[in-house]
Amino acid sequence: MATPARSTTPTTPSNPTTYARVYVWELPVRFYHWMNALCVAVLIVTGFLIGSPRALSTSAEAYQSYSFGIVRFLHFVAAFTFFFNFMFRIYWGFVGNQYARWTNFIPHVREQIKEMKEVLQVDVLQTRLKGAISIGHNALAGFVYFLSFLAFLFQSLTGFALYSSMSKSFFPRLFAWITPLMGGDFGVRQWHHAFMWFFILFTIVHVYLVFYHDYIEARGTVSSMVGGWKFERIRRTK
Repeated sequence: MATPARSTTPTTPSNPTTYARVYVWELPVRFYHWMNALCVAVLIVTGFLIGSPRALSTSAEAYQSYSFGIVRFLHFVAAFTFFFNFMFRIYWGFVGNQYARWTNFIPHVREQIKEMKEVLQVDVLQTRLKGAISIGHNALAGFVYFLSFLAFLFQSLTGFALYSSMSKSFFPRLFAWITPLMGGDFGVRQWHHAFMWFFILFTIVHVYLVFYHDYIEARGTVSSMVGGWKFERIRRTK
């Protein structure tokens, strides 16, 4: 929804530019985003330690230290939180506002394809932004996020498959069939580790592009994921 124009940023004393506030990111979307960011950070750090454990110098007996157990516990807690947070986002893609819907993530009309080409030129070739792009996810970002959702699903499946071999709980055992399908624990672990690097690279590129688009669009891209509002320039006709 859009509110009446709230602020003006004068370009010249006699020619102000008027903006309207648009409520883009609903609270559930913002909650998902920051919870997902926290989980991914914890999973990457603890995943590194699980894959390549570090020796901790201590004079205590091994049974008196539970440092690696804490690392594994944090990884498992973050994994469950990550998975159910992701399931919630899938649900919100059907019931959320127009900016949260799945139609923004899968390009299916000509305008989205055209916007993807322009954003790609702007992001990669650093060309000037010619026209206005979507105030929610632009078409290219939406499609990349859709691919990342597939990566989220794959990482969850392989992670629970690894956990199923050491757990008797009902939920992890639902994924036990994945291990033989992928050639055993070693194959699952290799793919799970490889996709961890996808998350690392995705995070780096994502943060860079968020700040870059905040600069070239001047619509409050960064702050919008905190307050939910973006700013749309009102075009005047003479």
